[in-house]
Amino acid sequence: MNEATAPDGLTVGQVSERLGVTVRALHHWDEIGLARPSLRTAAGYRLYTAGDLERLHRVVVYRELGLSLDRIRALLDSTATDVAGALRAQRAHVAARIDRLRRLSAGLDRMIEAHERGPLLTAEQQAVIFGPRWDPDWPAEARRRYGGTTQWQQYAEGAASRGPEEWQAVADAMAGFERDLGEAMDAGVVPGGPEAERLVERHRDVFAPYFPLTRRMQVCLGRTFETDPGFAAHYDGIRPGLAAWFRLLIDAGARAHGIDPDTATWE
Repeated sequence: MNEATAPDGLTVGQVSERLGVTVRALHHWDEIGLARPSLRTAAGYRLYTAGDLERLHRVVVYRELGLSLDRIRALLDSTATDVAGALRAQRAHVAARIDRLRRLSAGLDRMIEAHERGPLLTAEQQAVIFGPRWDPDWPAEARRRYGGTTQWQQYAEGAASRGPEEWQAVADAMAGFERDLGEAMDAGVVPGGPEAERLVERHRDVFAPYFPLTRRMQVCLGRTFETDPGFAAHYDGIRPGLAAWFRLLIDAGARAHGIDPDTATWE
């Protein structure tokens, strides 16, 4: 005799194994009246008949489709319920969820790629956006140096959602700042003065799309601008001596905010 049609039915453990659901779930469905066993042993143990199993199969299927227990109860117990209509509505819900998951997956792919190589731009796009002096190997070098830092993670997360137009806006803002920085040097702006402080604040603003820049970090960058050959060549290419002068502006602004530029660290 088949186990499912045996007069004494199936135990909770046997049903759990057969349907792949937990004993706890079966007990819960029994308690809320969703799928109750029709029989009990003399000792009070639950026993599920073939009819009980049929109902449980439908519960499991509907749960896998994402229906709530209340909705499942309505489908099983009400003869007036439009089962096909309810399933079509659930199919639409599942399709929308699949679409969201696909978009999430695509976003994760972009995030992974941005963490691994920085701007999601071709070498040609980088040359157009950042100018002919831009080296497309710089992001890879930055990752080798700083890939384990919080700032690289922040930079990568921004890069993952930024397309060519957004990068162009970032580059234009920085280019405009550097142009005005050179003109301020020509005009004899004094480090520590109001105009110099506005330039220092503006630098932090235009740098923010890469990652938030604290004043102490800015001091460290100022050192790099003057001492790193690549950065120094970039700024001095705008105006001779601009790298050193820019550092003076940054250091003076830091002192005005109680920071010693000589001891400032990356924090």
